This record gives sequence, structure tokens and C-alpha cells, in this order.
Amino acid sequence: MRRLADARWKGLFAALFLGALAALGQAPLGFYPVSVIAFALGLGLVLEAGSWRRAGVLGWALATGFFGVGWLWIVEPFLVDIRRHGWMAPFALILLAGGVALFWGVAAGVAARVRSEWRWLALPAALALAEYARGWAFTGFSWGGPGLAWIDTPMAQLAPWIGAQGLGALTLVGAGALYRAIYGRVTVAAWLAGLAVFVGLGIWAERRPLPPTPEDAPVLRLVQPNAPQHLKWDPDWIMTFFERALAASSAEAEGGRPDLVVWPESSLPALLGQAPAMEARAIAAAAPAPLVAGVLRRDGATYHNSIVFFDGPGEPEWVYDKHHLVPFGEYVPFGDLLSKVGIRGLAQQEGFGFSGGPGPVIRTLPGALGDVVPLICYEAIFPRDIRGAEGRSDWLMQLTNDAWFGTFAGPQQHLVQARFRAIEFGLPLARAANTGISAMIDSRGRITASLPLGAQGFVDARLPAPEPPTVYARWGDWPVIALLVAILGTLLFTARRKTR
Repeated sequence: MRRLADARWKGLFAALFLGALAALGQAPLGFYPVSVIAFALGLGLVLEAGSWRRAGVLGWALATGFFGVGWLWIVEPFLVDIRRHGWMAPFALILLAGGVALFWGVAAGVAARVRSEWRWLALPAALALAEYARGWAFTGFSWGGPGLAWIDTPMAQLAPWIGAQGLGALTLVGAGALYRAIYGRVTVAAWLAGLAVFVGLGIWAERRPLPPTPEDAPVLRLVQPNAPQHLKWDPDWIMTFFERALAASSAEAEGGRPDLVVWPESSLPALLGQAPAMEARAIAAAAPAPLVAGVLRRDGATYHNSIVFFDGPGEPEWVYDKHHLVPFGEYVPFGDLLSKVGIRGLAQQEGFGFSGGPGPVIRTLPGALGDVVPLICYEAIFPRDIRGAEGRSDWLMQLTNDAWFGTFAGPQQHLVQARFRAIEFGLPLARAANTGISAMIDSRGRITASLPLGAQGFVDARLPAPEPPTVYARWGDWPVIALLVAILGTLLFTARRKTR
């Protein structure tokens, strides 16, 4: 392994290849054993590097392969209007994966300063801290972390304590220990014993009593009009998709009328208040249930991606404006400058994109529907956007338009993120998606009802019961971050003392 690590090009391509293999643990494939083994070999390659610079390069290559394959769906938004944006697709994937991978490269270089037998622990700790950093830096992009591969295993149920990012840290530490076991520096039995402990904790967490869903729990109708992105705003198709949403809202079902109708992101096909007749039709179709719908709205010179709640005819009871916007999607940093070379946000309607709202909030709905944290699309990948709301809600609600993400991996990975938010906070999550996957998710991340990707229609589902506030809901990522900083700091301090 040492010879391969220091072979200039062979080592680089080996790291890229192992990173790509590790990405197979992400949805929709979910090959988490392959992911763990690939990470073990990839970390081993970095650990055997002859210098801190070489370790940094190999760490960067490992992450580039991991993100490059895991984020293949990134090219999809650029193919919606291929003549305008298609040329950007390969650059977007390569630059995003390679750019974000710099976090891992720096972390690997720092960890290489530890030359003791504990270097195998320093490297995963540094990479895990890099993962937290990329979730915050430049507004953050925490999509596709190593911990998300565990969603359909008992290990996912550790998220109420350590979050999905903490699971990612455990994954990297376990991979580093596995490399040590493979090369005989610790016994395989010791590694298996450690694995058994954490799997056992996951099984225990999975089998904890779950609050039953009351028989009279509110019924939500999640509407899925299935509007492909290249047709969504086509004047010849706008009314077709609107009529689909109306028909789904007014349809009778065996269980009777729902208590709330939920339309996906930007499903009202006109700016809020600009087409009152359309809004009245949508409200009437949902009646007697109130309506939650995604809409674009104008406020003076600014535009917002919003959620509105109508409880009968007239003005909305409340409006929520998306606050965590997608860079280069909903807004372009330095947009006035970049627009001169033809770079504009993919989703912007005019000007330089959308403006963000004031921040995360809890909104109140009538009766047993209680309090909810509304989330629009991308916001569901950030746990801090839920923790940032003042107080504790009864459930979470995500309105999204995953038509941007294609059909292979993007929508499935987005759903996994939503399921982890439910687990982390012990709250049910209702998800209405334009083209799917619309779903009702309980507080353990299990899907209780759903509509598949590419389907048209609606699904009625009772709102599952919430659980008491979790450790993660109270403390977030900070306990794990503090532990990782303590581990890495101690090892670096010890290494520095030994070099004196």
C-alpha cells in the first residue's frame, strides 16, 4: 500500500476509484458494505502517504471520487434548458466535487502531522470535522455524507443522539479501524467487537417503543401533479398541471375528506395575489380542508420562493419565505457581475434570483394539526434550519420540486435526507414533491405512505405521533464536534511534543 500511495499517478487514480466505490453506499443503490470497505482502503492509502502533502492530495482525490459519483445528479438541472445551460453541466460536477473535496484534502494533510500509531484515528476525526465544515462554509452543502448510507439499517436509529453527520464520523472511524485490522495492526476480533457494540446500540434504538398514531390523528393529502421541469412553466402545459392538482385535491377517497391538503413547491402557477381566480379554485378544490401550497411571490423589488396557508377563501393566513437559498440555483453570488458573462441562477425568474426570508419559523395550523416547521426543498438537508426555529413543533413539512434532480439518484437521496431529519428530531415529516417522491414519514424515518417517482395523483396518510425531544434536537452536532476536536487536538499536541 505504501508503494501505491507514493506512486504519483497510480496512487491518485486509486484514490479516485476507491472514492467512487464508496459512493455506491448512497441512494438509490445503498451498497453500504462496499462503501465501508472502499473507505477503509481509501483511508489506508492516505495513511500510507510518505508526506503530509501527498496525504492531502490523496485525501482530495478520495473525496473527489466520492462526491463526483455520489453527485452525478448535479448535471440534471443544467439539462432542463440544455441550449442555455447544458455547457455548464460537466464543469458544475467537476468543479463542485473537486472544490468541496478540498475540505478533505486539507483535513488529510493536517492529520498526516500525527505520525504515531494513532494516526488511523486522527485521519477519520479530521475528515469528519471537514464534513461538518462543508455543511456550514459558504452557506453549506451537506448533501451525500458517508452516514446517509445507513438509512435502511438499525444504525440509522443512532441519529437521535448523534445525527446523520455523527453517523458519518462513526463510518470513517470504523473504516480506519478496519484498515488497521486488515493489515494486522489490531485484531479482526477487536474490530468485530467494536462493530457489534454499535450495531447492538442501533438495534436497541430501533426497538424502542414508538408512540402509536391515534385513530383520530389528522389526515393529510399530499398532492403530486407530476410536472416535468422542462414543461412546468410552458404556457401550453401550465393549466394541465394545475388541473391535475385541482382534481387530486377534490377527489373523494374511502377514508373521507382529509384534514389538510398539501401541494408541492411552486405549484400555484402565478405569483401570489396576481391570479386570485386561480387561488380561489385551489382553495375550493381543497375545501372543506385548508390548503398549504408552494408559490412564488413578489414583495416590492424582491422575489421569494414561498409557502402559503389558506384556511378558506380570501387572503392567506400565513406566508413562509424560503431563507436557505441554493447558490447558483435560486441566486447567484455577485450576480450583477456574473450576469455580464451569461451566468444566472437556474431557477430565477427575472433579475438576479430570489431573496431569502428572515429564517426558520414554526407556523400554527388549526386544531389537531398543531405546530409545524415548513421547509422548502433544499432546506431539509440542513438540520440547523430546523433547530433554528424557536420552540418545538409537532411535525415537519417539506414542499419540494425534485423534477430538477432527474430520476435516478437526486430524488432518492433527497428523500433519505428528509427521513434522517425525522429520525434526528423525533418528529414526523410530511413531504409533497412535484414529481415524487411524496411521502409521510414517521419519527423513526419509516415511510408510512408514499407516491412513487413519476406518478401523478395523491396519497392520504394520517400524521404519525411525535416523540419527546431527542438529544440531537437539544444539542445538535456540538457534542460530536467537541469530541472530534478533542481527539484530533490531543493527537496533534502529542505529535508536536514528540518532535521537539
